Amino acid sequence: MATKPIIPSVTSVELRAAPIEPGWIRVGNPLARNATLSRSADGLASTLVWDCTAGEFEWIYDIDETIYFLEGSATISDGHNPAKTYGPGDVLFLPHGSVCHWHVETYVKKVAFCRRTLPRPAAFVIRAFDRLVRMMKGSSGGFQVGPAKAA
Repeated sequence: MATKPIIPSVTSVELRAAPIEPGWIRVGNPLARNATLSRSADGLASTLVWDCTAGEFEWIYDIDETIYFLEGSATISDGHNPAKTYGPGDVLFLPHGSVCHWHVETYVKKVAFCRRTLPRPAAFVIRAFDRLVRMMKGSSGGFQVGPAKAA
């Protein structure tokens, strides 16, 4: 089986303008930028570096996103839990369907691990197929082809 090389990256890449949806901005003129660090072969997962200047905005999540905060801070509320300020070293998971209010006081920079979700039926089929493949491999680590040998 051919292996693939790992892909190292750094977070000090050049960021490009990634404007926040104008209808989501509540206060100020927050300017956001990002850069894609990696993308999975199937296109469902990616890793980004994102930063933003001061402002307040809503963000509607159409993906699952795990955030690792690098610099600055943001106070985030989701309408279910009290607002909390996140800063360097903090990790936050935002599931598909979340709507969050962001308040960036001065600046924030994060790494975002993003995953697009599949419709439930498709995800079920993939999980079932993966389980079937693992069962067929058995303890020998390979597929058994043809009739079983007599002991």
